[in-house]
Amino acid sequence: MLAYERFGTGEPLVLVHGISHRRQAWYPIAEQLAEHREVILFDLPGHGESPALAADGRHVKDVLQEELIDLFFELDLHRPHIAGNSLGGRIALEAAADGLVSSATGLSPAGFWKGGHDFAYIRAHFALLQASGRLARPVAPALARPALARKLMMGSLMTHGERLTPEQVVGDLNCMVAARPALKRIFAEGSRFDSEIADEVPVTIAWGSKDRVLLPYQAERARRQLPAAEHVWLDGSGHVPMADDVAGVVDVLLRGSSHGLRPAVAHVA
Repeated sequence: MLAYERFGTGEPLVLVHGISHRRQAWYPIAEQLAEHREVILFDLPGHGESPALAADGRHVKDVLQEELIDLFFELDLHRPHIAGNSLGGRIALEAAADGLVSSATGLSPAGFWKGGHDFAYIRAHFALLQASGRLARPVAPALARPALARKLMMGSLMTHGERLTPEQVVGDLNCMVAARPALKRIFAEGSRFDSEIADEVPVTIAWGSKDRVLLPYQAERARRQLPAAEHVWLDGSGHVPMADDVAGVVDVLLRGSSHGLRPAVAHVA
């Protein structure tokens, strides 16, 4: 069983973190969301406190889908709303394409790069993060104490890393290093998003204007591929925007997970 947390009141909203991250990535916005939604956070296989990503010959995409379906069954969730960041955004979109959810929101979702060179850049980015994380691990608790140091340590992922506590930064770093086997396997099967989503499933795509991992040009590719979706800019936010723009991300997730006609979202691309 995947490690999870469940709290709040309202319609269920499942939140999926990105590759080499953990469910605590959503903590900066969780309390505000919980005032309006029942929030479900969980650690992906091979991440955080969840079991390892199974290596039994199946494609990673199929494994992640089956784990998500099992989680829905265990928690008695029938077509909940879902939102995800990075890999989690890709998982959310795939769940929408498979008819598993009532709505899907992707924050810089993976799968909209141009081709091999772009994907090589993404892999190199995470390889560098892994290498620097392993080197910094022994001194990370002391290194993360000053706010400026936290901003620099998290600078490739977010614009306001100083808003995280030292404990959060150290926890994220340890999780990233421990998730290396899962990261390697997921990257080995990396592919672009090419699934079709039925028009009746509301989809929202939001992109940080300062994303240094999945570069912002990919937002335009997502717009062309998913023209029926609502497309939103998170101005000034990085790849992991939850601490960069708490109010903006909460607004996007609440609007994205609302039934029926939705009013226009601010900062539409």
